[in-house]
Amino acid sequence: MSERLDVKKTYKLVVNGAFVRSESGRSYEVTSANGKFLANVAQASRKDLRDAVAAARGAHAKWWGATAYNRGQVMYRWAEMAESRRAELVEHVGLAEGLRKKDAQLRVGRAIDRIVWYAGWTDKVTQVLGGANPVAGPFFNFSLPVPSGVIGVVAPQESSLEGFVEAVAAPMCVGNSVVALASELRPTPAVILAEMTATSDFPGGVLNVLTGFTGELVAHLATHEDVDGIDVTGSDDLADELSRLAAGSIKRVYRERANDDENPLRRLRTFVETSTVWHTIGQ
Repeated sequence: MSERLDVKKTYKLVVNGAFVRSESGRSYEVTSANGKFLANVAQASRKDLRDAVAAARGAHAKWWGATAYNRGQVMYRWAEMAESRRAELVEHVGLAEGLRKKDAQLRVGRAIDRIVWYAGWTDKVTQVLGGANPVAGPFFNFSLPVPSGVIGVVAPQESSLEGFVEAVAAPMCVGNSVVALASELRPTPAVILAEMTATSDFPGGVLNVLTGFTGELVAHLATHEDVDGIDVTGSDDLADELSRLAAGSIKRVYRERANDDENPLRRLRTFVETSTVWHTIGQ
């Protein structure tokens, strides 16, 4: 019996709940930390980015319209799926970041735990960030956190999975939809995790992940007028320029990422607006 050849996977874009090739037909090779071929990955174009933003906008009402409890269930299901494919994630994180298996296991475990953590916050954010305001009159006045809308994310370049989870799970937790640019050199763990959203009951388009050259795409993300906010923490060298570009469409620019020793609500508060509601007191 002749020796079989490996079937090399080409990782596709995750847009609107589907796995699609770039409309340009382009792809590029991704190597492991030691320079060995790892996979072919779709190279997204500006048109792919526009499609992803349109998908995110279409999904936002469905995601925000679901109950907070339901969003938590869906995100927890995502963590369950990641746990079931933990060995695959460990392999890719280890290869991408040049880690020993034990270290890769720790990082994947922390990433999955972080999804569970955010899943638990979905139905608590309003209680903590909202409140009843004192008024002089027969009225109720409430301040409620509402999602910003469509959030563009430039995922950290070095942390292929853990940093990606932190970047996308926080805005999703509070009801936003996301268009994320995965790490240019280490995209496969993020794409594998994003693929799981197709079987985790997320509405198609809540999480869209593009792979490709960050420098080619990020300016278009910053200037797209249907993107309500952009997190540029994963592209710190371009943060000032992206902030300038984003000003043209008056979108928020996020540049900080919460650490474990900081206020855990800081990251969640970043992606919400405050809506004030008045209601008469019934007799």
